[in-house]
Amino acid sequence: MLGFFFRHYDPWVERYVVFDDGSTDGSIDLLDAHPRVERRRLDRSETGSFVLSHRAIQNEVWQESRGDADWVVVTALDEHLWCPQTTMAELLARHAEEGVTAVPALGYQMLADDLPPLGELLCTARTIGAPWPMMNKLSLFRPDALAETYFGPGRHTAAPIGDVRYPRRDELLLLHYKYIGFDRLLRRQLLLRTGLGEVDHQRRFGHQYSWGEDQTRAHWEEFAAQAVDIAAPGPDHHTTHPGPRWWRAEAATERA
Repeated sequence: MLGFFFRHYDPWVERYVVFDDGSTDGSIDLLDAHPRVERRRLDRSETGSFVLSHRAIQNEVWQESRGDADWVVVTALDEHLWCPQTTMAELLARHAEEGVTAVPALGYQMLADDLPPLGELLCTARTIGAPWPMMNKLSLFRPDALAETYFGPGRHTAAPIGDVRYPRRDELLLLHYKYIGFDRLLRRQLLLRTGLGEVDHQRRFGHQYSWGEDQTRAHWEEFAAQAVDIAAPGPDHHTTHPGPRWWRAEAATERA
């Protein structure tokens, strides 16, 4: 996924900090070859839990960018932030002019039988996905404006504090490229399970990594039944994406 990740983000990201958890598949060589990447070791600060250790990093590392970066992105290598209506550079410039400081994204579980050729962009080559509120995440914000992010496990929730100002409309999408090739997904989940700790298992973090073929297939089919073409002209994701949006409830409270 690294080639697709950098091809997607390189046009507008100036610096990457990537946390590695002991890769043995050649990822380290690819990371070290990228001129804008700083690679760090993912240390487990929370004994027995990859998920909680990861959350601690996500809630803290972005604070290093205060006074330096206009925007920060906290994301995973299979999460692509994308706006169908405009480029990311144009979107960020507009939000900056409007005083927006935090830009939550509407989540989609992307589905495809395989990956495209390495030179392609996933957001244009694999565009079928199911709207999934679980993947609604705060991945993009201004570091000087926020005091804390208070991400939940997996960043599936957030409770940011500070000068928090959301867009009036939700244009940004989070395209989650994990369900790409069914056999690949099964292998990937088994591998991810080996990285979980005792606390993760006790609290059922990453429980889906223990699913067998039948349960994983059933979940895939549920998404497929709801899937749409996210690049098709016409759909207004702000109005059609289902489910609650925690930032809309907060924004209404703040305005009241």
